[in-house]
Amino acid sequence: MNQQIISAAAQGAAESANPLVPNPWEMGVVLAGFAVLFYIVVKFVVPMFEKTFAERAEAIEGGIAKAEKAQAEASAALEEYKQQLHDARAEANRIREEARAEGAQILAELKTKAAAESARITEQAYAQIESERQAAVVSLRSEVGTLATTLAERIVGESLSDDERAARVVDRFLADLETQSAGAAK
Repeated sequence: MNQQIISAAAQGAAESANPLVPNPWEMGVVLAGFAVLFYIVVKFVVPMFEKTFAERAEAIEGGIAKAEKAQAEASAALEEYKQQLHDARAEANRIREEARAEGAQILAELKTKAAAESARITEQAYAQIESERQAAVVSLRSEVGTLATTLAERIVGESLSDDERAARVVDRFLADLETQSAGAAK
């Protein structure tokens, strides 16, 4: 049986041509299918790819342009922000200096007012002290005069009810006292 298989294989090999050369009908069908497929790819698929490629390229270029524009706007905004920050700091420094100057002026005015008020209060105190001293002197004169008159009446033994005489005695007594106190003070 082996023999029959070998002989059938040898006979089939003799009848068929070279196995490396394809059948012409197969080759025609494959070429026709390839041509139809190539036509479909060239007519429909390639334009879609090109359209998609063009859209993506345009989107990328537009994105780059937008990114560059956004970068320029961001840089301009940053510069504007820095300028505003610089201006704000300068304004804050100016306001701070004005506040210091105004504070110093208010302090000077308050010191001046305080000094004036202090001088006024001192002046009033001196005036009040002087008026109280004058009142005390008048009160003491009348009391000392009464005491001196009473003492003189007891010493002299006669009445000094005459007002003129009593006034002279009181004035002389007070003058003597002032002379004695002035001499003791020196």
